[in-house]
This record gives sequence, C-alpha cells and structure tokens, in this order.
Amino acid sequence: MTISLHLRAAMFQFQPACMTIALGSSTEAPEFQPTALHDLYEKAAEGRAYKVNGSPLANPQGEEGTFQPVGLSQPSALFHSCLCNGLSYEMVGQEGSDASKLEMFFSGYPCIVGLSLFPNLASLTIVDQDIKEISGLETCLQLKELWIAECYIEDLTNLTRLPSLKDLCLNDPQYKSNPVCQLCNYSTHVLYHLPCLQRLDTFDVSAKQIKELADLERELAELKRSGKGHSDRSNNNKVTEVEKSKSCETVIEEPNLQQKIMIKLNALNERVTFWNKKLDEYNSCYELILSRFCTWDFRTFGITGVKIKRVIKVTNRILRLKFEEKFHKFLDDGDMHDSDYRKMLECLFYVFDPEVTVKKKHVLQILEKGFKESETSKLPLKKEAVILANSLSMCECPRIEFLQQKYKDEKKSSLNPELFRHGILLLTKVFLGQSIQAREQESISQANYPMVNSVFIPQKYLRNSVTGQRNCDCGFRQCKWFVFDHDLVLPEYIVEFEYITVVKAHSLFSTFNNIITEESKNYSEGSILSQDLKFDDDVMKMEPRIKPRPKLLSLDDETILSLAKTNIYTHIVSLNLHGNSLSKLRDLSKLTRLRKLNISFNELTCLDDVYHLYNLEYLDASHNHVITLEGFRGLLKLKHLDLSWNQLKKSGDEINVLCKHTTSLLTLNIQHNPWQKPATLRLSVIGRLKTLTHLDGLLISEEETTAALKFITGTKITQITALNLDGQHLFEIKNLEKLENLKWASFSNNNLTKMEGLESCINLQELTLDGNCISKIEGISKLTKLTRLSINNNLLAGLEKPTFDNMLHLHFLSLENNRITSLSGLQKIFTLIELYISNNYIAVNQEIYNLKGLCNLVILDMHGNVVVCNEENYRLFVIYHLPELKALDGISIKTPETETAKDLFGGRLTSDMVAERQGHSNFAQMQELNWTSSSLRTVDLIPVDQFRNVCSVNLQNNNLTSFSGLIYLPNVKVLCLNYNHIESIVPRLKPQAHLTNKQMLYQKVPSSGYGQQGPSKLNRDTMSSENLPPIMHSLEVLHLGYNGICNLIHLQLNRLRNLKSLFLQGNEISQVEGLDNLVVLQELVVDHNRIRAFTDSAFAKPSSLLALHLEENRLRELSKLQSLVKLEKLFLGYNKIQDMAELEKLDVISSLRELTVYGNPICRKILHRHVLIFRLPNLQMLDGIPVNSDDRVKAEFHFSELQAKKNSVIILFIYFPFERDKFSPMDGGSFCPVKAPPIKITNLILPAGFSHYLGPDFTLTPEVEGILTEFQKEWGGGIHSI
Repeated sequence: MTISLHLRAAMFQFQPACMTIALGSSTEAPEFQPTALHDLYEKAAEGRAYKVNGSPLANPQGEEGTFQPVGLSQPSALFHSCLCNGLSYEMVGQEGSDASKLEMFFSGYPCIVGLSLFPNLASLTIVDQDIKEISGLETCLQLKELWIAECYIEDLTNLTRLPSLKDLCLNDPQYKSNPVCQLCNYSTHVLYHLPCLQRLDTFDVSAKQIKELADLERELAELKRSGKGHSDRSNNNKVTEVEKSKSCETVIEEPNLQQKIMIKLNALNERVTFWNKKLDEYNSCYELILSRFCTWDFRTFGITGVKIKRVIKVTNRILRLKFEEKFHKFLDDGDMHDSDYRKMLECLFYVFDPEVTVKKKHVLQILEKGFKESETSKLPLKKEAVILANSLSMCECPRIEFLQQKYKDEKKSSLNPELFRHGILLLTKVFLGQSIQAREQESISQANYPMVNSVFIPQKYLRNSVTGQRNCDCGFRQCKWFVFDHDLVLPEYIVEFEYITVVKAHSLFSTFNNIITEESKNYSEGSILSQDLKFDDDVMKMEPRIKPRPKLLSLDDETILSLAKTNIYTHIVSLNLHGNSLSKLRDLSKLTRLRKLNISFNELTCLDDVYHLYNLEYLDASHNHVITLEGFRGLLKLKHLDLSWNQLKKSGDEINVLCKHTTSLLTLNIQHNPWQKPATLRLSVIGRLKTLTHLDGLLISEEETTAALKFITGTKITQITALNLDGQHLFEIKNLEKLENLKWASFSNNNLTKMEGLESCINLQELTLDGNCISKIEGISKLTKLTRLSINNNLLAGLEKPTFDNMLHLHFLSLENNRITSLSGLQKIFTLIELYISNNYIAVNQEIYNLKGLCNLVILDMHGNVVVCNEENYRLFVIYHLPELKALDGISIKTPETETAKDLFGGRLTSDMVAERQGHSNFAQMQELNWTSSSLRTVDLIPVDQFRNVCSVNLQNNNLTSFSGLIYLPNVKVLCLNYNHIESIVPRLKPQAHLTNKQMLYQKVPSSGYGQQGPSKLNRDTMSSENLPPIMHSLEVLHLGYNGICNLIHLQLNRLRNLKSLFLQGNEISQVEGLDNLVVLQELVVDHNRIRAFTDSAFAKPSSLLALHLEENRLRELSKLQSLVKLEKLFLGYNKIQDMAELEKLDVISSLRELTVYGNPICRKILHRHVLIFRLPNLQMLDGIPVNSDDRVKAEFHFSELQAKKNSVIILFIYFPFERDKFSPMDGGSFCPVKAPPIKITNLILPAGFSHYLGPDFTLTPEVEGILTEFQKEWGGGIHSI
C-alpha cells in the first residue's frame, strides 16, 4: 500500500509534486483500492493490512498494528500518490523532475523515500513528522536549503552527503526544535561537519570569526585523535617502519598545531575581554540608575522598582571634541588643579519636556547636534540653559503627573499604568564649572548669573506633588541643574527602561489590584492589605479539595482519541478541550465529521487550525487571546459561534471574514472584546450578517434589522478614501459631510472661488486645488491631519495667520503662480519640509524672517519673485537666516556659500532683526533697545531717524569692538556695553593693503561702522584729544565694564563731551588719562583695575567729579588729586595704602563727604578713623559707617591728648649737622646752653599716633635723656641712639 503526501507548491509556481512513503503489515489481507486519504487513515488505525494491485503489504517484524516502510517501485508509488491527490500521473512523470522547491506538512511518517524523482530539488521543507534521521536525500545533489521543524532528528551524519547545502534550519524559534538541537555543542558540531554552510537556524554563519571557531573545534578533534594514536603506538613494541615515520611526522606537526591553537585561544581571550568591558559599561549605567531611583518618590503612582531593558552607547566625535576643548580651556585659564576640575564633572539625566512626547527624531537631533535650542520644547528655560537632574524622580515624575492630570481633565476613572510604564533616559556627562544655588524670585539666565557656568535648585525648593513624609534622605541630595553652555553637556548613553508597578501588566484583576492600592494608602507603613483582604487572599491560596486534571499543552493522535474515547476518527462528532493551555490546535484535520468543538479558556491567539472542519456547526472559542480571525475560513455549516472575552479590535476586518466564511451563522457572541468602534458594532454586525437571529445573547428584532440596513447603506459612502474631481467645471464644493475617511482629494482645473465644504473631511491628508480662482485661504483650519497642500495657479494675495496654526503634520506646501506679497502666516508650520512659492510678488528680504522658526524646512523655491532680482545678496541672506536649508530655488546649497553668508551677515544687529523681535517696524515708538548675549559684532540700524526716540541701549555680553553704528543714534542717554571687547568708540581701520577678506565684506555693508571714513590709525594716535570732533551729544551714562580695556587714550572718551557717569570696572587700566575734556563728568568708576598711582595728567584740569570709585586697585599714594575740588565721594577700599601721610593728602578736598579705606594696610592702625574724622571736617560717612557728633568729640579729644603729650617733650631739639652749637626750643621756650653734645635720634618708638607729630630727626641733651627714660617707662616707648 502506498500513501502520497500532498505538497504545498502553489506559492512557488511549479507543478505539484509528490513524496511517497510506504507503510505495511505482514498479515495477508484482501486487495484495497484507496478512494480517499482519510479512509486509508481509518484502515491503518484499525491495524488491518491490505494489498495494493495484488501485492501484499509486508511487515518484516511481524508485529500487529505497526507500520514500516517497504521498498515499493517508484512508478507504483508515484501512481497511487497522484491518484490520492487527484493529480495526473503522466504530467507528474514528465514535469515533476523540474520541481525545485517542496514543502511537506502532514504528520506521522518515520522516513522519506521517493525524492529520487526530483534531482533538481534545491529547497525542501519538512514539518511535524516522526523522522529520527535524515536519509533518502542522497540523490538531491543540488539541495541548497533544508528546513526541518518539529521532528525527532537525532543524527546529522547524512548531511555531509549534500555538497551544495548552504542554508540549514533545525531550530526555528517559532517552532518546536529537534532533539539534536539540545546538545551543548550543536552549532559548532554542525559547522564542523558542514564547513560550506552560510546560514544556520536563520542566523548568518558566514562570518570569518564563526568559521574560525569551527576550525578550532576541528583542529582540537584532530589533535585529540592524533594524541590518542600516538599513545597507542608507544604502548606497542611491534611498530612497522611506516608507522614509525607517521609517528615522527605527527610529533613534528604537533608543535605547529599547538601554536595555532594558542593563537586562536588568545584571540578568544581578547574578545572575551572586549565584551567584559562592554558589560562593565552596562553595569555602570544600571547601577547609576538604581542608585538614583528612590521608591518613596514613586509610591504615589504605584511604582515599586525599575527594570533596565536596553543601554545604547552614544559616540559623537564632534560633540566630544567640543566638550573636551572647552574643558581643557577651563583647565588652562583657571587656577585650580586638574583634580579640582575633575570633581566638577557629573553624570546627570537630561530633563525632557513632560508635555511633549519624546520622539525618535527629537532624540536623534540631540545625539547629532547636541543640546541646542529646541523649537519643540515648551519649557521657558530651554533656550537659556540645558535642564538636567541627578534624580530619576525629577526627570520622570513631571511626565507622569502630566499624564495623570490629562486623564483627570478627560474625566477618566484612573490612569492606566501602561501609558507611563516604559520610558527613555538620556545620560549625559556634564562639566558644571563655577556653580551656585539659584536665587529666589530671579529668572535663570546667563544675564542674571554672568560669572557662573551653571546654577542648581535643590529638590526641597521645587514644587513637587510627590514630596511628603519619607524615611530616606534622598531628597536632600536631589537637585535640578541649569547649564548655560550647551557644549559642556555631552550625551553618552540612551537607556530604555520599564517601571515595576503594583498593578501587573495585562492583568484581569487590575481593578482588584487598584482597590488594594487605594486601601493601602489608609494604613500605616508596611500594611498593604486590610484584614479582610488578607483573609480573602489566604482563602484564594488554599489548595482545592478536588485536584484539577492536568492541562494539555499540545495535541496528538493519542490524546484526541483518549478524550473522545474511541479509536476511529470518523466517530468523533464532539470534542471538548475546555480549560487547557493550548496555543495551537494540531491534528484536528482528521476529524472530518466533527460537529461541535469547545476550545474555551485556552491560550489561542488565532483560529487558523479549524479551517478544514467543514462539518463543524458549533464552536466555542471564548476566554482566549484571539487577536484576529484571519485564516478562519471554510466553515460554511457553522451555526453557533462564541468569541467573547478575547482581544479582537478591528470590527470591519473581522465582520468581513465572518460574512465571507460563515454564511449559515445563526448565533454570535462577541462581547468583552476591545473593539475600536463599540457604539456602532451591533448595527454593523446585524447589517452584514443577515442570517443572524441572536447577537450577544439577545434576539434580533425586526426594528434592529431595519435600522442596521439603513446604517450599512449610509456607511458605504464613508468608506471612500480618494476623490478626484479635476476638470469638472465646479463652482463650489458641497455634500462632502459623510466622507469621514476621505484622505486624498483633488479639485484642480475648476472654477472654484472659495475653499469651502471641506470642514467635515477631518481625515484628509492630501489636498490639491490647482488652477482655480481662489483668492483667500479659508475653510481648512480643521484639517489638522493634512500633510500635502497645493494651491498653484490661483489668485491668492496673502496668507491668513490662523489658517495654518493647527496643521501639525503639514510637510509640503505649494503656492506657485499667485499674487502673494508676504510670507506672514507661515510662522507656526513647524513640520514644513518643502515650500514652493515661486512666481509671486514677494519684494523684500525681510519676509524671510517669517520662516526662521521652521527648523525642518530643507527645500525653498522663490524664483520668479521680485526679491530675487532687486535685493542685493538675496541668496546669501536666505542661506544665513535659514541654516537648515539644503536647496534654494532649485540649486543645492554648498558649504562655501554657508561660510560666505556667515561672514557677511553674522553678528550684525539690523533693523530687520529688531522688527522681527518687536513684531512690527514702527521704531519711532521705541525707547529702549535690549539685545544681550547674541554674539553681535556690528550694529547697523538704518535709517537712523526711525530710532530717534531710543534713549537706552543695552548690548552687554556680545562681541563688539567699537560703538559701531550706535554713534549715529541721536538721543541715546544710557549705553551699556559691559562684557564686550571694546577698543575704541569708532572702529580702528587698518590700511587697505592689510584688510582681511572678512573686513572687506564689512565695508560693502553701508552704515555698519566699518565703512565710515575717518583718520588713519597713525594720524588718530598722534592727533590730540581736543582736535577730535565730539559725538553722541546726548550720551550721559556709559558702561564699559569687563571689556579688557588697557589704554583710555585709544578709547577716545574725550569725544563724549556731555558724559556724566562712566563705568570702567573690571578692566586692565593702569593709568587714568584721556578724560580731560569730560568737564561735566560727575561719577567715575574704575574699580577692579591695575592703577598704582596717578600721573600729572590724570586730573590736571579742574573737574566736576562728585564720585570716584577706586576700589580693588594697587594704589599706594594719593597725590595729584588737588583738582578734584568738588569731590564728595571717594572709595579707596582694598588697595595698598600703608602710610597715614597719604591720607593726609585728602585735606585739600574739603568737600569730601563719604570715604572708604577698608581693606588697606593703614586700617590696621586703630587711630586712622579718629585722624580722618579730625582732619576732614565735612566727612559724613567713613567705611560705610555714619560720622556723628560723638565721633568728632572723640577725635578732637584724642588729637588734643596727643598734642599734650607732644608738648611734654619740649626739651627735644632739632639737630642740624652744619650748626652743632645752635639750637632752639621747639615750643618757643628760652634758649639755654648745652654742656654735653646732643644725641642724634634715628629711631624713636612712642605710643601709637604720637610719633606722627614729630620730625624724623631730634637732638637730646644728656639731661633730657633721663626724662625720656622715665617717659619710656610710662608710655612704653623706646629710644635708640647712634
């Protein structure tokens, strides 16, 4: 008897072929003519034997009921195989040999025969057989692909007979593996025996390293065999000469083989070391995240832990070089050691905007370009600084809270943990530099913190809803950081993680778990369940009294027959597989008479395995995991179907399957599935399945049937997705309300004058309105899903602003051949990639400012507009202001063009830039101009007359080297230029021969300051200050702090004749000069400079100066201040004044009312305050302390006491070397002769303050020496004589 297996060959487009297997028995039996394959199965199951064409089926072992292959002839086997499958024997005999691919999916056969008919076979697939060894393939010399799944292969030796085999699969991950695949060295064993193999088990094994592993095993095996042979020969004393020579060769080759093995082992060790290093990086990231995760911060959300799923290392050499360059710059400029700077390196988490979903494009943009300004961010501080945190909660809790609030606003019951369960972290390497804590009530910006690199805010100062009572100190260490320099933040790792929550994912008892979570909040720490819930939990964990039967994991013939309690498949009409763990239904194809099948409460995800049960009338597939009915076909007799409690979602697709393949269905239950449109589901099912009498357990009434038919009739039009009405002479668009699913529409070449009737087509993605008479864009503001819009060849004159504000997906816009004069209205199309607006009426470059916010715009076409021809440097202007642009007017943008545009327009403050920020060009109303931290190099505000009312200008923290175009602003009173590089008021031009290309470009720009005519450097340096014409007549207050100024003469401040306040703090000034013509100057600030003394020309002319700030300089003397007759305030703190005599020089400034001398060495003498108060009668404030009448009384008393002590030593005489015999009393006393020669005193130590009133040289008589001795004892002074 022969049985032929049907071959699934339809998909390979060749004539069906057959695989022949012989089964037999040793007993005599009547001749049997097979009529159908299932009848042959039944006869075989009964253990009977038959004859085929008069030949008995032999059973070599003589066992009843067993089947073994017998060697039938090929023609006979092929004939009966073709007869069983309805094939033509002649056709297969002629064309079967050309077949190159075969698939065999039937089950239960022990070996393979009959493949000799297919010598050209190149691909063979065998599934679910009882084959234990691979045989019968000797004739398939061209076989390249062999795929064997769910068999019992234990031996692979015969595979070596397939010289052309390139692809072998014995262990497909989607099917049950073969026993041989369980061997520990299975892969290397296969590669050893099949060195030409390219793919093994769906993996590419053609790599050189994998081949080396196989070679290593082969060489080890050969070495083992050779070593064993060598030992055997050594034990045998009778060795032939040939064997001896072979032994010698083995000994010679063995060292070389060992050397090769050592090389390969070393290579393997290097690979192991490399991967250990990678594993260490992963472990470092894992430990860092766990160390910065605190359960107390997430307990409100039911999160108990975090699981790391994936770690990706970021390698961007450009960003790393920028980071290292700035880091080493800090090392070179600072005074701290390298170790101190290393402590400023920190690993922090980047804080994403919680209100914006983190998209792959945004992350890739950060990894590619670093943390530059992001237009997608809504956080106000993103533009000023990079926001980072050292705690996982400070990164993630705002995102979870936002989702929670969003669900609350949408009036949903509770937040599904699945929405925030998964997340992404971006780990960065940060150099914090000089860092301070942020001050309260002060915005975080570089302008407010000019001297620091970063600021931080501790967690306790942030408003955080998750903070509360906690038993850990993590909150004291948690901070949020703001780093001003983006280049100091380097992305290093991307980490994908998953939260571990109290509510498990996809749990059927999630509601019960939520109750447990809410209940736990009302009890003390550690109490999760109430007493009743604990009791219920204990009851549920009790062992059942009746032991459950074991669940089936898979089906086979024996199991099916055991459940049905019969030995004949055709007798089975009802089968109950309820409550098992079945994921597939195999071996059901034999149950051709099955009418009732119960497969509820299993783990099925599809119902493909029941398609061959043509007589099935009842099917219960409830309580499974069925996600689709695709493959559910051929059940034309099915009357009752239960699909409740599954995972079906797409109602349209599933109803189509049932409508096509279950034409006799009477009752259907589809409850408790996550359908996408549950509101209209019942009407859709009733309208499509017209044979139904019951749906979801409810009788279908006639009213429902009528309503369903009306609904189905009305929904047919809603299925339209594309509409083309080009050239139909339409004057208006209407009656499109029911086209809810319309995605593509074209109304070109009509007579439309308005864009109306499209409001209901909210799913529209592409819209074309070319060749009409439309003059205004309107009626499309609700089409938020629009991706492409074309309105060419119309009468458009402008772009209304609100029209495009909500189009968050528009990436293509074409408005060619219209009358558009302005690009205003396109500012918020942030997703726009291509813009075509050629042949319109755009006339000025300033319109490009409307496109600066479109960071995704890469293609712009404006040819045919007036601006292209009339505006100078139009192309460079566009390239500079749209840096992301790749093509302009059909021509790609090259790198040299980008560099030229930067040189020409970079760092310029122009009227267009001011208009862009102000939102209008009415500069006449402006009174203040504030433009800080913008890398400005020049100022070019034209026409100047429009800025006539500007009285205050703040341009600090830029790159200005001169006042540039500011000198032409007529009414500026206050000018702040701190933190620039000011060298002179007007630019210091170089000779033409020495101009650089960059400076020549600046001269092409009119009124920029660099193109002004003026004296040469030589003439200007030699010209006296009086001969320079005055400028900026209205300027009264000038701030030039921290500009690195060294020479005040080159600064040309004498030209500012009306200046009243001048601030020059924080520069490198060593001489006060060049201020002679500032006759109305009232306040001069030169703190923190390098001034040691004043020259004769410092204050040579009488001055109106009222306040002079000289703190933190290097002053030792205070001469040359006589001309400051009106000075009222003098600040001398933190200098190097040591002698009281220098302070006495301030006596000439009688108007002095406030003085500071703290921080000088003279302050160590306790009497300096009394002396200054006594000598400066108009002084009201000294070192920040008011001077009152008591202070003056004390000063006068102290001075009089010192005067009295001075008078008590009237016997001291001045010694004159050239008149030794003459002397006179110091206080007008009478002359008296001196008997002994006087003593010359060179060092007299007296009480503090007393010696100040005596001269440097004194003479003493011997009589006075005794008096001085007594004086020394009383006052503690001392006399040293020479």
